[in-house]
Amino acid sequence: MKVTVIIVTYNAAATLQQCLNSIYEQVFPVDIVVVDGASNDGTVGILQNNAHKLAYWVSEKDTGIYNAMNKAIKHIYNDWVYFLGADDELLPEFSAFATELKDPSAIYYANVISNGVVRSGKISDYYMAKGGIYHQSIIYPASIFKKYSFNEKYRISADYALNMRLYRDKQYHFEYKPYIIAKYNHLGISGTAIDGPFEKDKTKLIRENFGLKVWLRYAFRLLKAKLGVNKKG
Repeated sequence: MKVTVIIVTYNAAATLQQCLNSIYEQVFPVDIVVVDGASNDGTVGILQNNAHKLAYWVSEKDTGIYNAMNKAIKHIYNDWVYFLGADDELLPEFSAFATELKDPSAIYYANVISNGVVRSGKISDYYMAKGGIYHQSIIYPASIFKKYSFNEKYRISADYALNMRLYRDKQYHFEYKPYIIAKYNHLGISGTAIDGPFEKDKTKLIRENFGLKVWLRYAFRLLKAKLGVNKKG
């Protein structure tokens, strides 16, 4: 059994080799797939130098992170898949976590280190709806990507939107394991920018995928926040 580790890159020369090295250090067998968006900073040279250790790589223009991910999922040849940022690193516990992959209907998630803090532990349905799960904490059954792809309308939060949809899909369930598997760089685009189309749709997505109870709690939270702002004004 192997895990396919997918990395999408664009001008990632400063961090990519360190990211790859952290994967090479794993004792659990993995295949590495890299889709690069036609970088011009030395990233392609790094990929060429590491080509003998990669299951597949390509460098060509794309329209964004999730367009690249949708290209990458066509090259999953194992039963499990994991997405890692080019500025993130795997930790040794990733391999221990991977040995827990027993149930093909389970979406397994663990913990990451972000800004020096371990996040997020086992999360509730409401927290999953409100804040999502760190993408770097999840190993997915590959069967998911025979059924779904990333919605490229959401340029930063398509993984969040996908996890919402998977929560509703009765073929799968989320299962937590208490490992710390990666260092997540919180200064990347997902940690520093807002996905406007996703935020516009978020309330609707919560209602569709998590049901009335969770949606009402979230809507009440938004109302309290709005009233708080109005009072301050």
